[in-house]
Amino acid sequence: MFVLPPPPRYPSQQGYNGMPAGQPVPMIETNNVLTNPAGPEYQFLVGEGLYVLKEDLHLATPPPHPSEAPVVNPNPLATAPQPATTGTRLSLINLDVSPLSPAFYRTTSRSDGAQASIQEHVEEGQSSSDVRESSSDAGRLNSSEAQLVTSNAPAFGEGNSLLAPTSQKDAHKRRKPKNNMAKSSSSFVSRVINHEALSKRLQERPRDGLFAFANVNRAFQWLDLSSQMKAEYLTKILFTKAHCLCHDVNKVTKSSTHIDVIMGFSTGEIIWWEPITQRYTRLNKNGIVNGTPVSEIRWIPGSENLFLAAHMDGTLVVYDKEKEDAIFTPEDEGTFRTNGETGGTSSVNYSSQIHVHKSVHSKNQKTNPVAVWKLCNHRINAFAFSPDNRHLAVVSEDGTLRIIDYLKEELLDLFYAYYGGLTCVCWSPDGKYVVTGGQDDLISIWCPSEQPPNTALIARGQGHHSWVTSVAFDPWRCDDRNYRFGSVGEDRRICLWDFSVGMLHRPRAASVRQRGSISSRPGFVPLQRADTSATAGTSGSGRLRSDSSLSAAGAVDGEKEKVLPHPVEPRATTATLPPVLSKIVDDDPLCWLGFTSDAMLTSCKTGHIRTWNRPTELTPQLEEKIDS
Repeated sequence: MFVLPPPPRYPSQQGYNGMPAGQPVPMIETNNVLTNPAGPEYQFLVGEGLYVLKEDLHLATPPPHPSEAPVVNPNPLATAPQPATTGTRLSLINLDVSPLSPAFYRTTSRSDGAQASIQEHVEEGQSSSDVRESSSDAGRLNSSEAQLVTSNAPAFGEGNSLLAPTSQKDAHKRRKPKNNMAKSSSSFVSRVINHEALSKRLQERPRDGLFAFANVNRAFQWLDLSSQMKAEYLTKILFTKAHCLCHDVNKVTKSSTHIDVIMGFSTGEIIWWEPITQRYTRLNKNGIVNGTPVSEIRWIPGSENLFLAAHMDGTLVVYDKEKEDAIFTPEDEGTFRTNGETGGTSSVNYSSQIHVHKSVHSKNQKTNPVAVWKLCNHRINAFAFSPDNRHLAVVSEDGTLRIIDYLKEELLDLFYAYYGGLTCVCWSPDGKYVVTGGQDDLISIWCPSEQPPNTALIARGQGHHSWVTSVAFDPWRCDDRNYRFGSVGEDRRICLWDFSVGMLHRPRAASVRQRGSISSRPGFVPLQRADTSATAGTSGSGRLRSDSSLSAAGAVDGEKEKVLPHPVEPRATTATLPPVLSKIVDDDPLCWLGFTSDAMLTSCKTGHIRTWNRPTELTPQLEEKIDS
């Protein structure tokens, strides 16, 4: 008698990675996919013209690592603490330098596929440890030019001889990380895959091409957006359990032979990676300095070695990429600074103080950290450096916007959101305005230089239907008086906003035309990048100078001392700014927005990177449609 064979066993029957039986199995990782969707749903019309989706690059999403802790409660409404995650973020860099000979790249990359081994290493190797950039003039600054732009502001830690940078006569001899990532035996790095023709692609790429670094779950990819084969990554790194939450590229040290990339992880660890030579160094290993996840990380402007990391316990930590780590013990437990005053207290009131656990002027600078500032007991979501490289805007889960003079380690101002936490922040190209987005679904425009009786909150923007996840100014559509910025959110929606100085001084901005000031007529403002080099040394057009009133936030002769924090401004007395565009542009929640000279880029939590071409000259039909 014929007997049927037993049914096959699928992972969904037994449960995958601790998931209950019947739970959908995560998609096995595939290659990146590049598509070119077309149709009216993939374009949107603004005053200056029609934006059209050029391409959709879907990054391969890796499945959980076999040794990764199982998901105990996948319920999104669960109140139990969950591992820190983030969507896909990008760091853009343009080298714009002549490529080297292929011989150099042959010595730094392998094409035999050995680095693509799937073996999981269990032993650690040697010890120790993205300001989005456009494809235009901002990407054409070499190291010396970048230093000239930032020379108007003092260097961070100036006056402390222990932090003085070592002279580098030859940029090609910059110090590189210690460990070879392709040959690493680290248990932190699971797998490294380089493109088989990496040396050839680096040699033949255009000199003004755009590199991108992107994270998706536990994977990190190096992409060439100027290539026709942009779907093929140059390098992909898979980490064992840690998820990369943030990253940044150093624009001071970039060259054809050297790129400094830093990554912050959900485990609190930080990696300094040099992609051309494929070398890396781990910092804050095993959370020796701070064991909480890194929510934001940025190179300190003008610095070759120092970068700032925001940890989720409300602490900002300055690291040096070349220093070893050591167990951190606060040096001055009771020292705080606010408005230039210093004092001691047993219980810190974070609503009016910045708690300096270690100052950048400390004489103990042999090991990391270089400086530690405790801002609050809540998660820091994002921070941004001002264009004049003197101030820091920090937003956190407690709903606050802090303006800090990070050169002096002083808290200058503190403002509150309407309700809920603030999630993202950016400065206008001239440094006069700060824009934030938050869990109140609102965009807030602040002018920190405004002094009482005027209010620093200029307007609130209403256009999103869920949390705002990213805000960014479009410097090619900003001038002395008119500004354009964009925002994306959990509602899968992109909003574009126009405002002008004259508009925001009105009692209510609701009477402004829906199309706004900049884009109300095609060609009203030429497509050019705002000149940010004048922000620090000039006072024209009412711009904020480097010696602006932000630096004088404390009391001066004959003035009443500023009170921290400022009360929440009621919506009835705050100008309301409508968006010039509000449109759903993705199937998943959006998490990042960036601008280049010829396009606008968005990314979502599932790894889709969409490039939207800027409008060309309008056809008579489009112009008639706008006017109507």
